[in-house]
Amino acid sequence: MAASVLIKVGSSSVVCNHFLSHAGLRLRSSSYSVLNTFFRSKMSVYQVEEVGTPNATDYKVYFKQNNNVISPFHDIPLYHDKGKNIFNMVVEIPRWTNAKMEIATKDPMNPIKQDIKKGALRFVANCFPHKGYIWNYGALPQTWENPNVVDDNTKCKGDNDPIDVIEIGFRVAKRGEVVPVKVLGTIALIDEGETDWKIFAIDAKDPLADKINDIDDIDKYFPGLMKATLEWFKIYKIPDGKPENQFAFSGEAKNKEFALKVIQEVNHHWKELVLKKTDARELSCMNVLVGDSPYKVDQAKADSILKNEPPLKPAQPIDASVDKWHFITLK
Repeated sequence: MAASVLIKVGSSSVVCNHFLSHAGLRLRSSSYSVLNTFFRSKMSVYQVEEVGTPNATDYKVYFKQNNNVISPFHDIPLYHDKGKNIFNMVVEIPRWTNAKMEIATKDPMNPIKQDIKKGALRFVANCFPHKGYIWNYGALPQTWENPNVVDDNTKCKGDNDPIDVIEIGFRVAKRGEVVPVKVLGTIALIDEGETDWKIFAIDAKDPLADKINDIDDIDKYFPGLMKATLEWFKIYKIPDGKPENQFAFSGEAKNKEFALKVIQEVNHHWKELVLKKTDARELSCMNVLVGDSPYKVDQAKADSILKNEPPLKPAQPIDASVDKWHFITLK
């Protein structure tokens, strides 16, 4: 049996759907997530719905537009405002958190879920003095780093994921938030032999956004952040027994113009992927809004993916080992 609660805010409202079971009231559509998305921006057309048990393997975050399930990989546009080069960023990991959450590129409708390594949920280590991720971390939708193409700049193939974004603004974002961002530049991580671009960006609504326009402005307004970022990426896998990561261009950060060209390239690769001009292999290209895609499905099919998921349950505790400091000495 379904019940609805109407929550009035000014002249706007949010409907939070709850479902009743024989055990009592159980949260089916996460009012917490929906309300968080609403309060962040009354104009936002995107909502999230959590399912499963947070900090467990069945936990996922699905995306909706006007209450219809969509794919954050394929259905959210790359551009928020193309004329001004403002992009949409899908936030996977809020600043200061450790859970390695990511768009599940192999799952239908591509919800966010936690990465699993060797059967265990993955948390990034706290490499002193850093606590978890030191920026809001996520991806640009409608991009794909093609693992079959050698990048002309790095001489390595892509990592088979949407391109990563580091958002450096003052605000700690929410998981699943879609944030309009200004691109500032990029670095190229060589991660286990694959190209892994990291786009530097800032929330377009950040108080400093009008002053920060290119990569050199980061050191001017955020002194120490670029150095800390390079150190973070170099050492963050060492506690897991892996060697330090390497960078293309000897770690040199490239400017905004360079980064925009990289984004255009990975958007082109995505178009070939979603139009079935290249082999998707294990990736799910299911979408509802890419009109000329052979992978497009009707809304009922997309919604059925979410309906078959378990309801949201109370979070499992996180093991205390996640908070451990790791002190790294580079040779």
